[in-house]
Amino acid sequence: MAIPSATGPQSFPWPNGKRAAVSLTFDDARTSQIDVGLALLDAHRVKATFYVSPASIDARLGGWRRAVAAGHEIGNHTLTHPCTKNFAFSRNNAVEDYTLERMETELDGANEAIQRLLSVRPTTFAYPCGQTYVGRGEGVQSYVPLVARRFIAARTAYCECHNNPFVCDLAQAHAFEADRKTFAELKPVIDRGLADGAWMIFFGHEVGASGHQTVLADTLNTLCQFAQDPKNGLWIDTVAAVAGHIARSV
Repeated sequence: MAIPSATGPQSFPWPNGKRAAVSLTFDDARTSQIDVGLALLDAHRVKATFYVSPASIDARLGGWRRAVAAGHEIGNHTLTHPCTKNFAFSRNNAVEDYTLERMETELDGANEAIQRLLSVRPTTFAYPCGQTYVGRGEGVQSYVPLVARRFIAARTAYCECHNNPFVCDLAQAHAFEADRKTFAELKPVIDRGLADGAWMIFFGHEVGASGHQTVLADTLNTLCQFAQDPKNGLWIDTVAAVAGHIARSV
């Protein structure tokens, strides 16, 4: 499919005449995702993508297996969640100290652990803290190519724009933070995405009534209702489903 010209927009062929797409994603296998989020999503028949840290799955192993059975996507988020050394929690597991070879071990080890625990093999990935590099200074290297070879799509974080399906890099898909946001705060993002025929990805962590790194249950409920209302023209599905459709359509 040709990229739209500068002289006129071209509508992307979203399924069933939808105007845009949205995916809901949650990181780190937090227990509240199973204890609170899963029931809410299932009540709306919304499928989400959970980027899990394998070491956290055991705390609610039965719940994660229910999530798989219900059709939610399980994605790779590395074995040990390495981030920049600027974060105190990552000081002893920092991407600045990684090599590409060590990151390969993180990616492949997480896939193997998830396959063993949940009997699924991830097809998409989320960069821990949205960071796509290893090393520092003149030695910095992108590990995006490692990810692109292993997954059909990968999600970044803390972005400012949605994904144009004609031109976006599926190995670095943009995502907006949903933690602590009301639906009114997310609505302008959704409106822009609908106007542009784009793919919007939201990401968060805990699910509950309040708290740091928490997707508010009221926000999630309202967002699911909005997305499922046919008059709004949104296709809501997992990262793998939307990315797969884009890859087949362009």
